[in-house]
Amino acid sequence: MRHVIALDVGGTGMKAALVGADGELLHQARRATGRERGPDAVVESILAFAADLRAHGERHFGEPAAAAGVAVPGIVDADRGIAAYAANLGWRDVPLRDLLGERLHGVPVALGHDVRTGGLAEGRIGAGRGADRFLFVPLGTGIAGAIGIDGRVESGAHGFAGEIGHIVVRPGGTACPCGQRGCLERFASAAAVSEAWAAASGDPEADAADCAKAVESGDPRALAVWQAAVDALADGLVTALTLLDPRTLIIGGGLAEAGETLFTPLRAAVERRVTFQKLPSIVPAALGDTAGCLGAGLLAWDLLATPAPEVSAR
Repeated sequence: MRHVIALDVGGTGMKAALVGADGELLHQARRATGRERGPDAVVESILAFAADLRAHGERHFGEPAAAAGVAVPGIVDADRGIAAYAANLGWRDVPLRDLLGERLHGVPVALGHDVRTGGLAEGRIGAGRGADRFLFVPLGTGIAGAIGIDGRVESGAHGFAGEIGHIVVRPGGTACPCGQRGCLERFASAAAVSEAWAAASGDPEADAADCAKAVESGDPRALAVWQAAVDALADGLVTALTLLDPRTLIIGGGLAEAGETLFTPLRAAVERRVTFQKLPSIVPAALGDTAGCLGAGLLAWDLLATPAPEVSAR
C-alpha cells in the first residue's frame, strides 16, 4: 500500500503518521524529542523515529514509504532543506532533509516550518478549505502566521513571511526578545494573557484558560485583561488583512480554545477597525494539534507525481 511518512517535531514531543494515498491515517505514533540530552540527540531522535516508521510501513503495508514530510520549529530554509535555528531545540544549520533522506534510503523528503505546515493543512483540508486566500494565526506561547495562496503557503524571500507576532501594535511598549518593543505577541499571545491575568488576579499559577473562565463569569479584572488582548490582536490582524486581503482568517492555538469568548469580541473589534478593507471570515482552526502532522503529510505527497490527497484528521 503506497504511503508517506509525516513528522511534526515540537519542543518536547514529536507526532507522526503514515498517510495512505487516499489520505487515510494508516498508523499514528508519538515520541519525545529528548532535547534534555542536547541538539545532536534531538536530531538522532528524529532520524530514529523516521526509520522506525519506515520499518513499520514495510512490515504492515508491504513496502516502505514513498516520501517523507517533516515540520520543525524555528527558522527553516525549506528550499535547501536546512533547519537553521530553533531556540527550544538548541540546533543550528542542521541539514535535516539530507540526513533524513540518507536514513530513509534515498526517498524524497520535504522540510517545512511548523506553523506554515500547519497552515497548509488548515488551508487545504481544515477551516480554510475552499478559500483561495487565507491567513492562519495560531495564538500560543508566541504568535506566528501562515499566508495561504491558491493551495500553498508563502514562505517569503528569506523564510520569514507571516511573522505577524512581531508587528508593533503598542509602540514603546513591552520589550520583546526579538529586539523591538510593543510586538503583538507580547500582548495577545496565550503566554501574554497568562502573565497579565496572573498579575491582575494575584495568583502566580493562573493562566489564559483561567482568565477565559473568569471572563465568562463576569469578573471585571478578567474582562479588562481579555479586552486589552483582543484589542491588540485586532490591531495586528487589521494591519495584516490590509496588506494581504485574505478571504478567510483562521485563528488557532491555545487562546482559540476559549471559543466564542474570544471570537465574539474579536470579530467585533476587527469590524470596528476596518474602513475600506473587505472583512474576511474569522473562524476557529479545525485541526487542532494534528495540523502540523497532517501538513507534513501533504508536503510529502506534494513531492510525488500523484496529486496531493484529501488528508483527513479521522
